[in-house]
Amino acid sequence: MSGTAERPLRADAERSVRAILEAAERVLAVDPSASMEQIAAAAGVARTTIHRRFAHRQAMIDALATSAARQLVQAVDDGRPDTAPPLVALHRITANVLEVKSAWAFALGLPADPGSEAAALHQAIARQCIAVLERARADKLIDEAADLQWIQRVYYALLGESLRGHPDDAGLDTDTLAARIIETLLHGAGPRA
Repeated sequence: MSGTAERPLRADAERSVRAILEAAERVLAVDPSASMEQIAAAAGVARTTIHRRFAHRQAMIDALATSAARQLVQAVDDGRPDTAPPLVALHRITANVLEVKSAWAFALGLPADPGSEAAALHQAIARQCIAVLERARADKLIDEAADLQWIQRVYYALLGESLRGHPDDAGLDTDTLAARIIETLLHGAGPRA
C-alpha cells in the first residue's frame, strides 16, 4: 500500500490498516473533507496510528483507492470469468461488483491517478469485462456484429444506475439487481419471443 512500510505487515498491523481504511470509507463517504482525526476516531485508533501507517492524507486516500480496486478485482475473479458459462459469469460478476461498489462507493468513485496500482487494476477489470463479453458473443448471447466497447459502456451505465438506487428498488438484493442488469443488457426492452 502506498505510504505503508515495504515489508509485509504483522497480522495486528494489517487489521489496523483494514480498520483505518474501512473507517475512511465510511467517514469520507459522508464528508469528503473529514480530517485524519475524525477517521482515527471512527477506526477506534489513535491519530498517531494513522500517521504511522500513512505518511499523509493523500497516502491514505491512495491506499483506500487501491484496496477498493483490489476488492473489485477479487469480486470479478470470484465470478469465474474464464471458466463459468458466460451467462453465469456475467450474473455472478455483476452481483459481486454491486456488493463491492455499494460498500466502497467513495473509494471506487475516486479518479485513479494514471500509473497508479488502482488505475492498473481498473484497466485489468475493463479488459476482463471485454473478455467475458467476447465469450458471451461466442455463446450467441450477444449479436456477432455488436460493438463490445459500446456494450461494456452500457453495462457500466446499468451498474451505475442500479447503484444510485431508486425508491422502487428499496430492499432488492444484489442477485435480483444483477438479473435485471443482465436481462436489460442482453435483451433490452424489446418483446420476448
